[in-house]
Amino acid sequence: MGLISWLVNRISGDPEPTELEIEEFFNLQAELVIRNLAFYSAINLIANSISKCEFKTYLRGKEIKDKEYYLFNVEPNRNQNSSQFIQKWITKLYENNECLIISDANGQLLVADTFSKTEYALFDYQFSQVSVDNFTFNKTFSMKDVLYFKLNNQDIRKLINGMYESYGKLISYGQKSYQKSRGSRGILDVGAVAQGKPNFHETFSKLMNERFKTFFNAENAVLPLFDGYTYTDLGSKTYSNEGTRDIKAMIDDIYDFTARAFRIPPVLLKGDIANIEDAVNNYLTFCIDPLTDMMQEEVNRKRNGFEGFKQGTFLKINTKSIKHVDLLNVATAIDKLISSGAFCINDIRMLVGDEPIDEPWAWQHWMTKNYSSVEDLLKVLNGGGEAS
Repeated sequence: MGLISWLVNRISGDPEPTELEIEEFFNLQAELVIRNLAFYSAINLIANSISKCEFKTYLRGKEIKDKEYYLFNVEPNRNQNSSQFIQKWITKLYENNECLIISDANGQLLVADTFSKTEYALFDYQFSQVSVDNFTFNKTFSMKDVLYFKLNNQDIRKLINGMYESYGKLISYGQKSYQKSRGSRGILDVGAVAQGKPNFHETFSKLMNERFKTFFNAENAVLPLFDGYTYTDLGSKTYSNEGTRDIKAMIDDIYDFTARAFRIPPVLLKGDIANIEDAVNNYLTFCIDPLTDMMQEEVNRKRNGFEGFKQGTFLKINTKSIKHVDLLNVATAIDKLISSGAFCINDIRMLVGDEPIDEPWAWQHWMTKNYSSVEDLLKVLNGGGEAS
């Protein structure tokens, strides 16, 4: 039973909840916390990764840093920096399976909190009742004037919640079994003498609801009994922490299911460090790169269009900055990239997060004499002179 279903049943039924129903409610609340923790951990991981990316802008084939660059990398609107903007952008996208970004009269980019969409097969979709924070726009936006992102044909959150409705019962059962196994047990023998007393029901109720409860909850205690009552302690089972490990394993399963739905390697979502290099590469390839491709395609078709595409004016999301680069670990690779002529010095500096050198030689490409063309090598073999 989900939390909403529980509330509907309670509202439509007896308005006075029983003790069992109250316990059921708090069990559902705990399950909802686990579900949301896994879901929003995945969203935050993706959003933080995208916020580290550089939104590069190109004009007629040349990289420039002008207003469009500033808009996506520094300040999209007066109330948010780019990291906050991207966090809301990605969160709305995964929460609702779609996200709408509008531009106001001042050119600010704003992520809509809510909106109403009317779909047409041959005409632009229309977006009305668009609200941002506590303001609702009194106009209808056309598809050509907004950035509209749709994640999947199937809502990922609904699929995850559907899976959890069944699996959450196993976690709840494991918690109850563990609690039951740690409880104290005993047998209370009530003799005929005690049952025959006029205040038996009052005494028995007070003994069960007050004295035994205090006795079982206390670290050290003595339980006084009246004539006619005999209590035999059956002892409490002493377990290792296997019960809690089983519960943790089931919670880890929730993280595994959620991670796979987001196409995130489970070890990254759970914070494990084993095989981290392979996990990060897998994460970038199957989760981040497809997402950034979709994002930049929508931005380019709406803000640059076909004419900009033909002229080489576009935006590109560079995901290389997501991975931390240890210069000492990649020193040999850097030497090969420069000495082979594939990259110049400034290309490498920007790749590792450093500022380019404002000198002409830093933009030149260099190649060692170890690299030669096939034609030059044939000249040497045929006695035609040294290879240059």
